[in-house]
Amino acid sequence: MGRAAKTIPLGKTGFGWIYRAFISIGHVAGAKAHRAIGQSFLIRLSCIIVAAAGSFSANAQSLKAYNLQVDSLPKRWDEAMPLGNGMVGALVWQKGDKLRFSLDRADLWDERPAIDFSKFNFKFVQQQVKNNTYDTIHKLGDDPYEANPHPTKIPAGAVEFNIASLGAVKQTTLDIETATCMVEWQNGTSLQTFVTANKNIGFFRFSNLAADIQPDIIAPPYNTGRKASQGNSVEGLGLESLGYDKGTIKKSQGQISYYQPVDKNKGFTITIKWSKKNNVLTGSWVVSAITSKNNNTAEATYDAALAQHIAWWKNYWQQSALKIPDPLLQKQYYLEMYKLGCVARKGAPAITLQAVWTADNGNLPPWKGDFHHDLNTELSYWPGYTGNHLQEAESYTDWLWKIRDENKKLTKQYFGVDGLNVPGVTTLDGVAMGGWIQYSLSPSTSAWLAQHFYWQWKYSMDEKFLKDRLYPYIHDVATFIENITYLQNGKRVLPLSSSPEYHDNSIKAWFKNYTNYDLSLYKYALSTASEVAMAMNKPDEAKHWKSIYDQLPAFDINETGLTIAPGQNLDESHRHHAQLMAIYPLGLLDVEKPADRDVMENSLHQLEKMGTRAWCGYSFSWAACIYARAKQADSAVNQLRIFASNFCSTNSFHLNGDQKGGQYSNFTYRPFTLEGNFAFAQGVHELLLQSNKGYIEIFPAVPQSWKDVSFKDLRAEGAYVVSAAKENGVITQVKVKAEKEGQLRIKRPFPTYLSEGINRSSIKLEEGNVMTMNVKKGQVVTLKNAFE
Repeated sequence: MGRAAKTIPLGKTGFGWIYRAFISIGHVAGAKAHRAIGQSFLIRLSCIIVAAAGSFSANAQSLKAYNLQVDSLPKRWDEAMPLGNGMVGALVWQKGDKLRFSLDRADLWDERPAIDFSKFNFKFVQQQVKNNTYDTIHKLGDDPYEANPHPTKIPAGAVEFNIASLGAVKQTTLDIETATCMVEWQNGTSLQTFVTANKNIGFFRFSNLAADIQPDIIAPPYNTGRKASQGNSVEGLGLESLGYDKGTIKKSQGQISYYQPVDKNKGFTITIKWSKKNNVLTGSWVVSAITSKNNNTAEATYDAALAQHIAWWKNYWQQSALKIPDPLLQKQYYLEMYKLGCVARKGAPAITLQAVWTADNGNLPPWKGDFHHDLNTELSYWPGYTGNHLQEAESYTDWLWKIRDENKKLTKQYFGVDGLNVPGVTTLDGVAMGGWIQYSLSPSTSAWLAQHFYWQWKYSMDEKFLKDRLYPYIHDVATFIENITYLQNGKRVLPLSSSPEYHDNSIKAWFKNYTNYDLSLYKYALSTASEVAMAMNKPDEAKHWKSIYDQLPAFDINETGLTIAPGQNLDESHRHHAQLMAIYPLGLLDVEKPADRDVMENSLHQLEKMGTRAWCGYSFSWAACIYARAKQADSAVNQLRIFASNFCSTNSFHLNGDQKGGQYSNFTYRPFTLEGNFAFAQGVHELLLQSNKGYIEIFPAVPQSWKDVSFKDLRAEGAYVVSAAKENGVITQVKVKAEKEGQLRIKRPFPTYLSEGINRSSIKLEEGNVMTMNVKKGQVVTLKNAFE
């Protein structure tokens, strides 16, 4: 991981007075004289300044300040030290007098259906809304979701060690730089444990271990003979409700295995192996996938696995870095990016609500640990793009592509049209799970998901991805939008519309006219489809999608800004900022345009007027992104600070509710989900770098009080990797590396500058103070503030 080297201001180098005097002469003599007299001087001065001031450093930055460290072992599963690699994960904590590793695997799912979707469809729903007989829909599509324990994500089990004989714990540390957990006892015993970054295997090593302790497997309470505890989809039914047969545990010298039947002849296995030599106990654990056979073969040695593991994380952290003058936000940011590295990985499923950290409390995970596509999965990948972790982000589009055929099948069955829509709540295999039908079968979900395909292309400019993934996906989404809507008086109409969770699950949640949520997603998807068709050299198709776009109505806007829908203002505090999608993440409104700025400011004023009493944690981190796009930096930072201080567990997990007794929200519960964490990281990115308007903007929403800020290798649209530094309140330098040939457009970061890596005469200044220059693949352009 790198950190920008400290830039020496020109005034402190001994050369500043020369350059300022030269500039003064140049301004007096005029621009032509400035260029003619100063060209050779600028070149020589630039070389001197580079030698004196240095450049962006690639030296490793220690992350120790951001580690989790406590003077005991955590006593709750949702305060545990989290480890993971996208496919498997572990939570390290203490339960009773036992050290516990709560084990999980991303593809452990019970996918038995609970709802028969052949019994109703979108037209049937429309009829029930019209007839005011909406209870029929509750019984068919909503009630079974709550009443049945499946389909659901399921936990694997746990490894435990009886540590009573070791005495008091001195310290427990999660080292995020190496993704290892260390436990130290006062008697000198220590534990190091990690989940291997590139293999689905976990390791542990006790050193200086005088006591005779061994690992044991603790089966989840799938079959205890007791009646399952009752609850709802938030609290989770007891695991006994799944009705599994009792699992079997087999023990031999240095090995324990546990097999848990799940469905008929299928199940999963946990295997632990260990050995002890010279007071050092070394072991490993593996959780298999659910298969008809015992598939549990991962093997590796501790030292070799640790070396490969640390190398992977070293590379991960080298992708980008940043430094902001707020210790609370800085630490939370790095903990979020650590968690992203733990749960997003090529080859693994998409991030569910809890990813590889399913609840270990004897119950099903909150909301069944499923794939929620009305904000949860989408927000979870936001930081992957600007954060320069495209490979991790691509795991999302890989999974969406994998379930595409299943989604198209339901699109035809439920909506009765060709094209692609995705259920708002799905299983591992993309099968609809039900729930509140307005959102679990929303007609605009795929439009939001398509944004991630678009972003994967825009941030990489990968032509193969454009051709093989983005184009067919967005084409299917646009086809669905055209087919599900119809023309009436020259405008395209959607039969029923909703805004996520506004009016919850009542019939009032359906609107006869477009909500701004559905409308903004349709506008975004159709404009994107047109752009993508042009990129594919299909002008006729691009023209067609543009014509469909033009048939959509305008946003519903009044003195309160963006409404929920025509006739429905935001008239209460609400957790989902659906009406503001056009601001963020879709970027359909531009704060630089006066009319848009008024709408944005009025919308945010209304948001503030309604207050935060009905907000969850993710509402604050999402709001930070919205404020950043509106260039309201102090408000954005305030939202981030509230999230980090009030809505996170001691281990940084987002707990949805306000953990300080309801200071900002009436929600004070603690169901753990991840989307709020990752939206927080993106909120920090939005302060530092924005590129959605066709140009790059440096520090677009940094508070004036932040005098010293820097970032290294954040990513911008157009496949540009950007570094920048601000010192004493002044932007000092910007460096951009072009990964593809193209036109670099960047909002001028300072009035007078020196340039490196490009001929200064080739830089043009366009309207809006945007600098443009043509760049080659691999070219590096550095701009330095001449008046700094």
